[in-house]
Amino acid sequence: MSPLPGLRPLGRDLAVDLGTANTVIHARGRGIVLDEPSVVAVEVRSGRLVAAGTQAKEMLGRVPGTIRAVRPLRDGVVSDAEEAEVMLRLFVDRVRTSRVARPRMVLSVPSEVTGVERRALEDAALRCGAREVYLIEEPMAAAIGAGLPVHETPASMVVDIGGGTTDVAVISLGGVVRSATTRVAGDEVDDALISHLKAEHSLLLGERSAEAIKVAVGSVSTLRPELTTRVRGRDLVTGLPKSVELGSAEVRTAIEGPIVQIVDVVRATLDVCPPELAGDILDRGIMLTGGGALLRGMDERLRHELGVPVVIATDPLHASARGAGRCVDEFASLERVLVADHRR
Repeated sequence: MSPLPGLRPLGRDLAVDLGTANTVIHARGRGIVLDEPSVVAVEVRSGRLVAAGTQAKEMLGRVPGTIRAVRPLRDGVVSDAEEAEVMLRLFVDRVRTSRVARPRMVLSVPSEVTGVERRALEDAALRCGAREVYLIEEPMAAAIGAGLPVHETPASMVVDIGGGTTDVAVISLGGVVRSATTRVAGDEVDDALISHLKAEHSLLLGERSAEAIKVAVGSVSTLRPELTTRVRGRDLVTGLPKSVELGSAEVRTAIEGPIVQIVDVVRATLDVCPPELAGDILDRGIMLTGGGALLRGMDERLRHELGVPVVIATDPLHASARGAGRCVDEFASLERVLVADHRR
């Protein structure tokens, strides 16, 4: 997409969706140029970077004591500032076309992130070479990326279910009218599955295995036919490798807790929505984005529970990144949805 008339080119500005599960970077005029898991592996003694992204994710649960593989973001915010900065610097260096020009950077953040958490993200971006840092709330970015008319008077509603947070927002006239964030999302679904298998089958699983099960047979509504998969882990009684057959109905029961919490936060947001905007949402429906939108039956579950039409965005995984990317591509027209950090 070409810049708008009158917009002065300032190098390859970047939009970064620094997510709990994945980091996606959009370069101005080039589109999405990086999509990697938010994982970094470092040597324990020296702190030397061993790997980041896909290669580091493959190391989770498999590294020797001399290497530490971690996810430096939890619940949508930085939990390990040093490792997050190392990872972000590597990713930015991969996509920068110039080591001289410092890019302007747009970061997407959860709606209810604290001031301290915002500053941690801003500082990490500045130390990674950003000239200016702007923040955009994740549901606003997701709404723009999903093609919702955020600047119109009639309201739009977006539910963005990521790895660490679920963000809900009602948007009208280019601003967020009502919003809510719960730190219950994909990671908590994985944790619920791990806890269920430990309690019911005495089987210990790692994070990657739980995620694979969720992708293979996970659902929140009845499937016809139901799916099954073979699960391998460590028997907590014997300590030996063990495998069990797991069906989608059992997985549905295991993850019901976090799913109910997600539905409840969407319902609570609708409950406090002004009547006129609630009518708009009833007409336009809810846009579902994020990796959680891909969980089988999520749209059907929300539709049944709330009585509101629900639509899954095209490519929901990258909706937030595409929305933040449009902000750097069309900075002049979308600057008002951004929050600037004035430190240099």
